Amino acid sequence: MLRNIFYALLAASFSLPLLAADHKVEKVDEPAPKEGISPEIAALLSPTGFKVIRGESRVVCEVWLCKEWPIKETKTGNDVLYPFQPGQVMGVARFPRKGSDFREQDVPAGLYTLRYGQQPVDGAHVGTSPTRDFLLLTPADKDKSPDIIADFKALSKASAQTTGASHPAILSLQRLSDSKDALAIRHQEDKDWWIVRFTGKTKSGSKMADQAVEAVFVGHAGE
Repeated sequence: MLRNIFYALLAASFSLPLLAADHKVEKVDEPAPKEGISPEIAALLSPTGFKVIRGESRVVCEVWLCKEWPIKETKTGNDVLYPFQPGQVMGVARFPRKGSDFREQDVPAGLYTLRYGQQPVDGAHVGTSPTRDFLLLTPADKDKSPDIIADFKALSKASAQTTGASHPAILSLQRLSDSKDALAIRHQEDKDWWIVRFTGKTKSGSKMADQAVEAVFVGHAGE
């Protein structure tokens, strides 16, 4: 009798869906590593950052944002969420172990620049994403200039060095939630996305302003 109950419980456990590990976000009270980042880009970075943690202690990635994000205008549209300039440096990220991007491409352990990009409006990208805003990851030792990479093909080619594939390595930016937190993480259960909300400073002329950003750091696009 007890044996039958044991096997029944065991069978039931295998029929239950596996629960996704919880994630959290914490502040990093130290600067980005000097080695592996060009001095010109390192000079743009804030002295503190944040890290995304899986479970109790496994670090998914660490991020250091730029002290400020220069913008030309604050106008956005229905398909563009953020006022940044395509190709501008947003910060750097360090993956202590292999991770993955929004397309479920492998991201090797290492340091990467984060640049803002917009998905092209062309036949090859119709319907592939509800938004056009992304962060592109490029190996930091191959992306040494802080200058804007305005040409999308050049930006995409540089980022593709991350995975060795033809497509850039990307993190999807999302429409802002109603949260007022400067740093937070939320779980979008229907897609199993972990979305980090972080806040930086935009600069337009002499005017500075807080700018919240939300990005999918864990999870990938559906087929």
